[in-house]
Formats: sequence, C-alpha cells, structure tokens
Amino acid sequence: MKILLVQPSQERGLGFRSLAVVEPLGLESIAANIPEHTVKILDLRIENHLTQVLRDFQPDFCGINCSFTIDVYQTREIAAQIKKWNPRVPVYVGGHHASLSPEDFYCSHIDGVVVGEGEKALRELVQAHQTQGEVKAIAGLVVNEPSAPFYTPKRPMVENLDELPVPARHLTRYYHKNYYLGFQKPFSIMETARGCPYRCDFCSVWKFFNGKCRMKSPERVLQEVKTIPEKYIFLADDNFLLSVPRAKRIAQLLLENGIKRRFMFQARSDAIVQHPEVIPLLRKAGFWKVYIGFEKIDEEALKQLNKHNSVQTNEEALKILRAHGMEVIASFIIDPSFQEKDFHRLRQYILDRKLYSPSLTILTPLPGTDLFTRVKEKLVTTNYELFDYVHAVLPTRLKLPDFYREFTELYKTGYAWSQIGWEGAAAILRHTFSISHLVSMKRAAWDSVNPMNYLAGHERQAVPLKTP
Repeated sequence: MKILLVQPSQERGLGFRSLAVVEPLGLESIAANIPEHTVKILDLRIENHLTQVLRDFQPDFCGINCSFTIDVYQTREIAAQIKKWNPRVPVYVGGHHASLSPEDFYCSHIDGVVVGEGEKALRELVQAHQTQGEVKAIAGLVVNEPSAPFYTPKRPMVENLDELPVPARHLTRYYHKNYYLGFQKPFSIMETARGCPYRCDFCSVWKFFNGKCRMKSPERVLQEVKTIPEKYIFLADDNFLLSVPRAKRIAQLLLENGIKRRFMFQARSDAIVQHPEVIPLLRKAGFWKVYIGFEKIDEEALKQLNKHNSVQTNEEALKILRAHGMEVIASFIIDPSFQEKDFHRLRQYILDRKLYSPSLTILTPLPGTDLFTRVKEKLVTTNYELFDYVHAVLPTRLKLPDFYREFTELYKTGYAWSQIGWEGAAAILRHTFSISHLVSMKRAAWDSVNPMNYLAGHERQAVPLKTP
C-alpha cells in the first residue's frame, strides 16, 4: 500500500517558526514500523503542495499528525482535502492533542483517531484496511461512526523501547536542510526516553504517556546517534537525567566511540543539583546546551504549578552548569494575573542572572491537562489558534494592550544580547501585534477593551468542532 503521512504547516497560530522547524519525529517513528509499504512524509511547513502530492503519489491510506492544539483546525482541513480528492481513502489522526482530545476530530472526513503511541497501531490499521479487516478490533482507537465515536479498548504502551526500529529519517532527508533550532543547523532531533514521573498541571506529556516512564538503553541510543549525520542533535526527552547512571553510560559510549556531535537536552534543575558530577562528563561528550523549566521566580507561584521544585534549586543548577561551560536556556511561564510590578521583577531577575535567550510563554491551559480542567470555565476564547503560548486565553489582570506591551519588554530584555537578537525575537510577536493592531482599528479607545471583547472576534473565526 501507499501510505501518506502529513505534518501540518506552522502558519496557523504563531508556531514559533522564526525560532525552530524540527523534523516530524513522530511520523518518522511510526513510518519505520511499516517498511513493507511505500511511505511518503509530506511536511507542509516546507512543501505546501498537498493537492499535487495526492495526485502524484495516489495514497491508499493517510495519517495526519496533530500534536499541537493550534493545528486542530488545519488538521481537519487537510482531512477534508484528502476526502474531496478521494472519499474512499482512510484518514486517521494521531499525536498529543488528538490523543487527549479525540472529540475534536469527530467529523465526516476523519475516519478515526489513534490514541497514544502510534507505532503498532498504525501497522495494525494499515493491515486491517489492506485485508478489509475489522478496524474496531484494534486497540487504542476512536473510530468515527455516524451515530457516535466508538472507543476501542485501551492500548498498552510499548514496554521495551529498544524493540522499536530507528525512525525512518530517510523519508524526510529531502527536507533536512530546512530544519533548524535557533542558529543550530544542520540539525536533527531524537528521543532516548518517553514520559515523566512528575505531574506539573500545565503539562500534557505525562498525560499522553499515562504517567509512565520508559528509557532506551545506552547501547540503543548510541546505535541511533550513529545513523544521524547532522552536527546538532536535540534530545526530546522531557528529562534526560531521569536516570543519571544511564546518562553517564551514554556519555561514556559517545566518548569511547569518538562521536562528535553537539547535544541539546532538557533536564530538571533538581536532578542537576543532586548529581553535579554528571555535568563535566556530559560536557566532555558534546552536551553543551540544556533547557530548564524555571517557570517562576516565587516559591509559592512555583508550588501552585505542582512542579515539586524550588527557585533556589533552579539557581544552584544554573551555577553548576555555568561552572562547566554549559549554556542554559531557562523557561518562564507568564501568568495572566501579572501586574506591571511582576513583569518588572521578572525582567530584573533575567538581567541579574544574565539569562540570555529565555523561553517566555503565557500560561496556556492545553486541553487534556489538569490546568485545563481547573480553569476551562474561565477561558475567554475557544479558538484553538490562539493557544500558541503568546496569546492570553485567560482573563488578564492588566488591560490587554498593557499586558502585551510588558510581555514584549520581557523579550527585549532576554534577547538583547543573544545570538538571535531582538530583531529575531520580534518575529515571534509579530503575529500577536498584527492582531492587536486590527483590534485597535475597530475600537475607539484601547483602555475600554477587555479580554472577552478582544478575543470574541477571533472566537468567531474558529472552525466548529461539532459534526457538520
């Protein structure tokens, strides 16, 4: 069979395209499990020619990745295009958002949703359609029937990640020259583990993996690294230091095998503080940049996120990493309740600690998270294209234009001396302010605008999530 797997573009919402376009690792991973079929990955972020590809490739089965909330409407539109081209071609959706909110894809042009990990599910789905088997007998699906969605039994997760084949990166080789993370290029992405043992209420990762953690062996990690020619590799694990002995062994194997790569990874600050001895070894093995979720600069605010960490630990980790020449990217969550004094305090915190190129995001309750359940009644919009981390979808304490102005000043502070610079960071906010400008043209006075009125127009643009 001919299988077409589609990665939506980043034109909707903000998408952070100015800072990163990374390979669709999820699609590469599931594609590797059906080597007997002819598979094509279409990355619409780079090649926006769906109609032409459908006509030329003539797929027998299509899958669409919807990991991000901002891609929901576009995913539905892609599915509609495929069904318009050939209504007999099965179309299924998978990914983080699709798994946590499958009801968003209950419509006539989507046959169903793959819930959770898709490697084995895709293989069984393709086989069922090839042999005209019973799809509803496959675990881990939500099958869209005319009367109502049908939920099949829950699929157990893969116990041994080493058994999974290396992602089929050859299917995106044509695109790899276009993938980057900031100024890191040539660039690739890989995972060495799945899941996180912590329960941060804003995070969807542990929800997607049902709170379970699994890790690839150091030997399996080395095997995959050897297949990646790119200089820069980003490790997508939620916390690479989930097992410090394993991290040490990976570093040792990289050194023993003479692997020359530059690794970027994510880690919790408490793991670094508890095991400072691992940092010089990682640095020697090519690990040079670490992303850490500082999130807040107040202990009480951090506690409310269920982070189970402390501001003091964040700062201790920063000292340890810098002592060994490790670059730190600190992420902060901007609460809609921020007042000017809160923005000013955070700005000074960033300056005092020289936190260049920080990750700054507005608190966004993603569907399926504990945070969403807790605050969904307070949402001022249901337009998923505004769930891009730079729009306030909860009521702001400041008037909205004042809130965005202060948010902009934070970016100026953090990016003034970075490689990207303020001009690069400004691209992140351009979409936000183009919307703000349009709204200001429609209203006589900004100071009379409240978030509900501001976002109401955008809410009307949202694609209906009910069955047409």
